[in-house]
Amino acid sequence: MGEQSRILAVLGPTNTGKTHFAIERMLGYRTGVIGLPLRLLAREVYDKIVAVRGPSVVALVTGEERIVPPRTQYWVCTVEAMPEGMGADFVAVDEIQLCADPERGHVFTDRLLRMRGQKETQFLGAHTMRGTIAALVPGVEFVGRERMSQLTYTGSKKISKMPARSAIVGFSVENVYAFAELLRRQKGGAAVVMGALSPRTRNAQVDLYQNGDVDYLVATDAIGMGLNLDINHVAFSSLTKFDGRRMRNLAPNELGQIAGRAGRGMTSGTFGVTGEAPELPDDMAQAIMDHRFTPIRKLEWRNAALQFGTVDALIASLEQKPEDDWLVRAREADDLVVLRTLAEDAEIAARASDGASVRLLWDVCRVPDFRGISHAEHAGLLERIFSDLHEHGRVSEEWLAGHVARIDRTDGDIDTLSKRLAYIRTWTYVAQRKGWVGDENHWRETTRAVEDRLSDALHDALTQRFVDRRTSVLMRRLKQKDAIVAEVNDKGEVTVEGEFVGRLEGFRFRQDKTAGGQEAKAVAQASLQALAPHFHLRADKFYNAPDTEIDFTEQGGLMWGESAVGKLVAGADPLKPQVEAFVDDTAGPEVMQKVQRRLQHFIDRKVATLFEPLLNIQRDEELSGLARGFGFQLVENFGIIPRGEVADEVKALDQDARGQLRKHGVRFGQFTIFMPLLLKPAPTRLRLVLWSLKMGLQEFPEAPPPGLVTVPAGSSAPRGFHSMSGYRAAGERAIRIDMLERLADMLRSEDSRGGFEANADMLSITGMTLEQFADLMRGLGYNAEQGEREKVKPVDAALDDAPEPSETLETPEAATAEDAVEQIVEDGLAPVTEVPPEDPEVDADIPEMSETEVPVGEVPDAAKEETEMEVYYTFTWAGRGAKARGEGRGRPQGGKPRGKGGKPKPKGKPRREEGAKSFSSKPAKKDKIDPDNPFAAALMGLKDKS
Repeated sequence: MGEQSRILAVLGPTNTGKTHFAIERMLGYRTGVIGLPLRLLAREVYDKIVAVRGPSVVALVTGEERIVPPRTQYWVCTVEAMPEGMGADFVAVDEIQLCADPERGHVFTDRLLRMRGQKETQFLGAHTMRGTIAALVPGVEFVGRERMSQLTYTGSKKISKMPARSAIVGFSVENVYAFAELLRRQKGGAAVVMGALSPRTRNAQVDLYQNGDVDYLVATDAIGMGLNLDINHVAFSSLTKFDGRRMRNLAPNELGQIAGRAGRGMTSGTFGVTGEAPELPDDMAQAIMDHRFTPIRKLEWRNAALQFGTVDALIASLEQKPEDDWLVRAREADDLVVLRTLAEDAEIAARASDGASVRLLWDVCRVPDFRGISHAEHAGLLERIFSDLHEHGRVSEEWLAGHVARIDRTDGDIDTLSKRLAYIRTWTYVAQRKGWVGDENHWRETTRAVEDRLSDALHDALTQRFVDRRTSVLMRRLKQKDAIVAEVNDKGEVTVEGEFVGRLEGFRFRQDKTAGGQEAKAVAQASLQALAPHFHLRADKFYNAPDTEIDFTEQGGLMWGESAVGKLVAGADPLKPQVEAFVDDTAGPEVMQKVQRRLQHFIDRKVATLFEPLLNIQRDEELSGLARGFGFQLVENFGIIPRGEVADEVKALDQDARGQLRKHGVRFGQFTIFMPLLLKPAPTRLRLVLWSLKMGLQEFPEAPPPGLVTVPAGSSAPRGFHSMSGYRAAGERAIRIDMLERLADMLRSEDSRGGFEANADMLSITGMTLEQFADLMRGLGYNAEQGEREKVKPVDAALDDAPEPSETLETPEAATAEDAVEQIVEDGLAPVTEVPPEDPEVDADIPEMSETEVPVGEVPDAAKEETEMEVYYTFTWAGRGAKARGEGRGRPQGGKPRGKGGKPKPKGKPRREEGAKSFSSKPAKKDKIDPDNPFAAALMGLKDKS
């Protein structure tokens, strides 16, 4: 090496452009070699030089990657892989302060002492190396470079308050993953950068951060070694690390190296701590800001003049101590540990018997333990490799192929993929060694392809776990302030820039529930911005939609198809409910008003259609006096009023008033005043909603299923519910009011005083069993006395039991007309026919037989034990006592029923003898008969006869 060679020590803190300066100087020479501390950084520098000079003249050599074109001029390498003896014009070693690193320092020290360029040599590093370089490198020139921006300590920050473009630094895989997961939940995601990642995975993760897909980076101290990233803030999650042997505190210069990544070019940066990391002492923080660190006094050293005569000689040369006071012998490295282990094996010792075999053994021992498994297993792998190389000149292809095939799988989680990637790195390293495999090109391409596939799979797994793609896309588009495109499919699913963000339900956006924290904010902001035009288009479509597409629910909701678009709220008039539209505020007031107007039109038309008979009463100007007042009561009660609640008002109505109301479909029943047309399912459903709004109920009761005559009464139903649903509660069940009136007509012909049994017609119209019917009758105010008797088989006989003339009710108004029924009810009279004998098929004139006679067809005494029995009920009106006990709500209004008849008795017992009874009605009322009544002619005839 001639005296013309220039040696420069370019020293300064981070962000001074030292590496960039060295690259420019190297490209000014014909040939050059630059050594970098990490293969990640080597790949970055390689890409930069290739972009300037092309790939044909640039080589990349690392432990696992070797790209060497035939016309190579510039070599980009890791420091360990720097070629020696090439006579390049330019040589540079970056991060030279790593000479003091306990693990790799001896390699950097060797390059400092022995690597020189023919024309120029550069050592790039921190000011702390100035004294040692001056002492160990004669003729060195020092070039100081100042940081181009300021670095400021900002103390502790929570992850939730971490500014954008921040890097969180951890010193273990578990710590890195934990903070990446936390950032995904709170900030939408983070890229992950670790020295253990392959260059392909690391570059893909860095791209996520650099192109703005994510605003946060979680990394190990690997980012401190010259990686150029757009970082504004560096936060330490810990101030301690495991250095391979023990946990120790990071030195200020180590913290400064990492913190210096914040800020780039003329942009200032900040640093601090987060998580459980303690605050930095003031003097340490100030030292980092001022770039003042303790000078390095000792460099790690290992003898480079190795003796390969024997294994023992090689070990002895590796253990040699330095003679210079600036140097200290490096601690025992992994390669020396493996060499000692293999030297103890008799077969290996026998094979390593000459200089060439010892040199080969040393090269094998230097294969890094990428897998990080036990020392013994790593030594066993290297033993097999050495044996194959020594015996066959190359590694067994069958053995190598088996290992590679087992690793070549891209399924599994992050840890599984990381382990496979570490395993393939071993075989990539082996394939890169010249002469170690038979078909070098094939195995280099094969192992590289497997590593690439695993790298891509690991990148995808990291991204899937720690980055929300949707949020990253939306955040980037929001920053770019471009028009964001949203699409809504027929299912209401909303996608923004192709990413699913939620659903559009009517005019409300339902954000995807999996989003949270910053992600949720980004999704909401981007979605609502993109949905603005869709809201207007949908509002126009809704406004022009037919009423058939809109409906109301039993809870007062308003639906457009399957989407809730509003709800009903009580208005000043119960029959004029108001609407409240469900529209997002971001849709704008115009959309809100349009939706609200359309919903109000719908419900107004729905009420007008379903309650037309009721509204006609309200609009009828011919109604006057008591009829008009009663009509308004009907309107206020939605067309149904229990008669007991308006008994006095009904009595006060004359026939003219009743006739006017009947024209509108009002029926004056024995139990209920109602409008039969409003008992249909559709009006009933709406009536319950309007009534619930009027009553201010929080939960609206649902209408009974259509078509049922009776339903369970239930004890939790609000007061008035059964009437509004068209039923009347009686006992455990409620009966439909129109069917109850039919039952009342049947009961009117029975002897409610003497007692009667339910006939088949009664059970048929109610659809009940006998026991259920008995409970119903109790609820209507009747006594139900249970009895048991022999079940009589039917015979072909009929009982002629015509009522006596004296038992008929003579009332001028008594006809089949509804007026006559009401008059009877009001007068407290009920026409009753003679109750037939218990068994209508048994002739009443058959003489009694003696106890010894057995008539034909009768079962003998010996067989009577098998006679089938039946249960029956006898019903009688409960009377005033029932009313006092609250049991008589179901009795007819106007007085207790009267009539004549015999109480049925079991067969064989004598009937109760009763004398003839006659009844007469009250004097006829002088009210004028309604000429519009369809039964007016018959009633006039009855009046004339009287």
